[in-house]
Amino acid sequence: MSGRPSRAEPRTARRRAPRVVLVLTLLGLLGLGAAAGRPTPAAAAEPGAEAGWTATRTLTREHVAADGTPEPVDSRTVTVSVDRTQNLRGRERVHVTWSGARPSAGRTVSPYGFDGANQEYPVVILQCRGLDDPTLPAAQQIAPETCWTTTYMQRVAQAAPSAAVWRHDRYATEAERGDQGTATDWPEACEKLLPSMLSQRLVPFRAANGTVYPACNNSSIPPESSVDAALPAAELAGFTRLDGTGEANVEIRTATENESLGCSSDVPCSLVVIPIMGISCLDADAACRGDGSFAEGSSNFDNLGADDAVSARYWWSASNWRDRFAVPLTFALPPDACDVLDDRAPVDMYGSELLNQASLQWAPAYCLRADRFKFRHNRMSEASALRLLGSGGAVAAFVSEPAATTSVPLGYAPVAVTGFAIAYVTDLPGNAGEAKELRLTPRLLAKLLTQSYPASSSGRAHPGMSDNPLSLNTDPEFVELNPGLSDIAEEARATVLSLSEASDVMTALTSYIAADAEAMAFVHGQPDPWGMVVNPSYQDVELPRAEWPMLDTFVRDIKRECEQLNPSPYLGLVAAPVSRLSTIAGAVLDAWPNVQTQCTRSTTSDPWKFGRIARQGYGARFMLGLVSLGDAERYGLRTAGLRTAGSGAGATFVTASQESMAKALTAADQTAPGAPFVLDRTALPADAYPGTMVVHAAARLSGLDTADAMHVAQFVRTATTEGQESGSGNGQLPDGYLPLASTGVTAPLYASAQAVADAIEAQDPDSLKPAPVPAAAPVALPVPSTVRTSPRSAAVDAPPLAAEPAGPVAVEGLPADEKQTGQSTTASGTTLAEESDVADRALPAALSLALGGAVGAPLLRRFTTRRRPV
Repeated sequence: MSGRPSRAEPRTARRRAPRVVLVLTLLGLLGLGAAAGRPTPAAAAEPGAEAGWTATRTLTREHVAADGTPEPVDSRTVTVSVDRTQNLRGRERVHVTWSGARPSAGRTVSPYGFDGANQEYPVVILQCRGLDDPTLPAAQQIAPETCWTTTYMQRVAQAAPSAAVWRHDRYATEAERGDQGTATDWPEACEKLLPSMLSQRLVPFRAANGTVYPACNNSSIPPESSVDAALPAAELAGFTRLDGTGEANVEIRTATENESLGCSSDVPCSLVVIPIMGISCLDADAACRGDGSFAEGSSNFDNLGADDAVSARYWWSASNWRDRFAVPLTFALPPDACDVLDDRAPVDMYGSELLNQASLQWAPAYCLRADRFKFRHNRMSEASALRLLGSGGAVAAFVSEPAATTSVPLGYAPVAVTGFAIAYVTDLPGNAGEAKELRLTPRLLAKLLTQSYPASSSGRAHPGMSDNPLSLNTDPEFVELNPGLSDIAEEARATVLSLSEASDVMTALTSYIAADAEAMAFVHGQPDPWGMVVNPSYQDVELPRAEWPMLDTFVRDIKRECEQLNPSPYLGLVAAPVSRLSTIAGAVLDAWPNVQTQCTRSTTSDPWKFGRIARQGYGARFMLGLVSLGDAERYGLRTAGLRTAGSGAGATFVTASQESMAKALTAADQTAPGAPFVLDRTALPADAYPGTMVVHAAARLSGLDTADAMHVAQFVRTATTEGQESGSGNGQLPDGYLPLASTGVTAPLYASAQAVADAIEAQDPDSLKPAPVPAAAPVALPVPSTVRTSPRSAAVDAPPLAAEPAGPVAVEGLPADEKQTGQSTTASGTTLAEESDVADRALPAALSLALGGAVGAPLLRRFTTRRRPV
């Protein structure tokens, strides 16, 4: 993701504030503000709240013959499916699939925005305000005027009369077929041409506040729209394969990112999917009856002009619009609702980015309750969070790895089971779609991290690496595991985008590598079976480690002026790690490698500098990145299978799922009651996902302020009970996490969390004793293919983990020069005020205790859970 959402306060949040305050005041009067030692269970999610959407229609292109009779041209039975439609959040990706469509032709480099217009028979996908319900008032129905496009070129038509195909559309009204440029109400902002020159047609945009933008040039479009918009285009023209199937990850925008479109928890919108069949013509006009100039399945990387009659250009024409599939969408509360609705000071907790997607959904469960508090998660490295915790600058830290011993006793409460993944985007040759499976070994990951691929022909001059494959996709080890992919070597294919700062995720990843004998032999200088060797700069690098060093110093000898003026380690520019997992997720999402080898300057007199290479073109993408499982699920990223046993193509490769993460927990153990659960990656079962990690809320067991101790204890109890209910509603556990339960393999984590919460509240480290785990009957666990499809609160039965004698758990002493600054940001790249805080107005305690909570509970449930589609 290349842009940041606007920090402006959404109008929807401003409008609903008085109403929400009134609701919360009523809840306080009804007793929902009553102080409670432990939270009550969360209200169950509404049935079907996570269900997708599917519909099938028969679409027909049919001209009118000279004698007035129908002249059938093509008919297709098309099915469209969307994997999720409710409680959507800004920049979330939904997965759209279709079958039965006419194969596309002339595939362009990018399907997004105007770039996708020069394709033939595409599937156009747009986000439109309103619903496709004729019983609603006209202002609440979808129309081409409420559909978002990034550029005015997608809304204005100017063509010679002989090429104005929309003027021959048999399904258009007489007014729609006319030359609007001759109308008396033609907008003043738009150029008026003589009818003999060009016919004109406008599709103005009607904003949520009622403003109508003519959208005929850059000065008459909505403020969020332009060729150089802050965010990349979201609308796209998808490519249908030769078998009639296709798919696309579509980014959803809310009022936070696009106030003019205005989609919010108050304003429903629709995802409109239009399989282009071609304009049906009322006469014999040759341009209107065009059937394409490209062969099915072909590419148009030179961006040559397409046949307008069957392109995406006139998506709004009556023939195309009538073939629409309109998918109703509903939205979660705006990300800054807590700041809008709650003037209480937040209780800040710091640390692991792995918790971002969960804390985003959990925040409303705390701050929409008067008997709770305003929770805010500030992302920073776990080491820095522990340092703040030890110095008294934080009430809690989210961490996965244990701390070294000091004099500060800590308790670690498990609050989430999630992990890391290697996300990828890889196109198959010949426009055959995306690779749906990718396999990686610890040795391949070691090769990528140690910058052992030369990346280019000039990189071969690197000492000791002249015979190594140029990039991952040309490595015989990789090819054996992943046949059929492109064999073109590029810089972006020689690296995996990774982290530049210390992180428990890097510790876990390098622990996975360190646990593999082949990978470590390679690191220590032993060639792989095909003769590839480790980059000498990284030979014998110590593993595992929390921060990956940039050790290579090779500067290539190349005659580019910018490199001569700015000599830099070449492979460091190729690797170009970043500080956040969310940044990596956005880069993979957009197929935009962070490789910094592009020479740029604004003018010929400006100095040269290195810059980021261009986005990869569709049909030729290949990129890997280290991401969190939560981000992978929210943004619909594909993730690689990681080898756990065996060798060669017959080895075992495991991806993240409910079952594979649960299996990994059988290798987790504590050193003492209240200590963190850490996975022994040398003892993982073959069917366990090696990227699994446990996130803990660590807090002081003595010296913590009474109110802060109560807040942390309440957070832990709520997060580990109602917060483990799978779903996308307020307070629920999103995809990418394995729910904790009081039975099964997660039972030791659950029991430990409750014990630690009690010890934190009591501020008594001696209260942590070995706690018995309740015996439980085996719990059946389905085997979902991904975390997204996992059942709720699933668990695998396993014997309790042994507990060792109690003892204080302490915080690591960090280097004195370590930075302590944190970024209040979440996994989508927004600030916490924008994305991790959703709050209520604080209410006086006296009102909170006024009446019994039983009467108010249904109201709270109604307000804080997802509503059904209208």
